Amino acid sequence: MAGSRDHDDAALELDDLTSRVLDLVDQVPDGKVLSYGDVAARVGTGPRQIGRLMARYGHLTAWWRVVRADGTSAVSDRAAVHWDAEGISHRGGRVDMKSCRWDLG
Repeated sequence: MAGSRDHDDAALELDDLTSRVLDLVDQVPDGKVLSYGDVAARVGTGPRQIGRLMARYGHLTAWWRVVRADGTSAVSDRAAVHWDAEGISHRGGRVDMKSCRWDLG
């Protein structure tokens, strides 16, 4: 089942995988992050696919809560503003994955 999201007053139709990825990212609590691999494992695809989806549709969700496995972001300067606002521990453009990774349990 494909989902839709409102953005700029227009409905955007999304395929099932994209909807599942964005729905999962929407569930990540403030102050927590997941790696691309974490998201991929949960939705049944690879981290590179998650990267492509986030690059295209990340603006529809809290994109700064999805980072590389080493805690870095391709846009760490922009992400850092959000990390600071949420209390996500980071230093030198790298999130402290040990303390900030969300346990999907």
